Amino acid sequence: FQVLSSLGYHVVTFDYRGWGDSIGSPSERGMTYDALHVFDWIKARSGDNPVYIWGHSLGTGVATNLVRRLCERETPPDALILESPFTNIREEARSHPFSIYRYFPGFDWFFLDPITTSGIKFANDENVKYISCSLLILHAEDDPVVPFHLGKKLYNIAATSRSFRDYKVQFVPFHTDLGYRHKYIYRSPELPRILREFLGKSEHEHRH
Repeated sequence: FQVLSSLGYHVVTFDYRGWGDSIGSPSERGMTYDALHVFDWIKARSGDNPVYIWGHSLGTGVATNLVRRLCERETPPDALILESPFTNIREEARSHPFSIYRYFPGFDWFFLDPITTSGIKFANDENVKYISCSLLILHAEDDPVVPFHLGKKLYNIAATSRSFRDYKVQFVPFHTDLGYRHKYIYRSPELPRILREFLGKSEHEHRH
């Protein structure tokens, strides 16, 4: 948030239902609804300013669910940024022994509550086929939580999808030697430049 704020962006974020100070219990449908509600709240107040959606880790599933719905109702955001994304929750689960999940924020309920597991997909790979806006994917090669190959696979699906044919789709890997793993990409001194170049182009596309 501090990196984005230092670049002049306003950042609006929230606790999903069941986390932090938010009441209720988490579900894929409920978390997606919450994100949609926040987006509409922002759009009602942001005037002509561009609005970008940023999802990290589990949040990439919420983000693509949200943006797919926004595109289907013809109110797309100006760009979508996915940091450390997976393809879908089943592939992510198959990539690791379950012990790794104690390091994956928010997944306790997914594995510990058998009622919650039914019907959870977070299908980023399906959603990107219905998304029409600029897409940036950021992934560290040494990510121990969401394997790098899942982020690259998601990019390949998006890059060949007809829905993105008029939009920029970019994949930025971060080398293992940098040590950014699952949640330290924000430390990259290159990140401001990457964002300025990507978002500058997406704003140009949006205007024309």
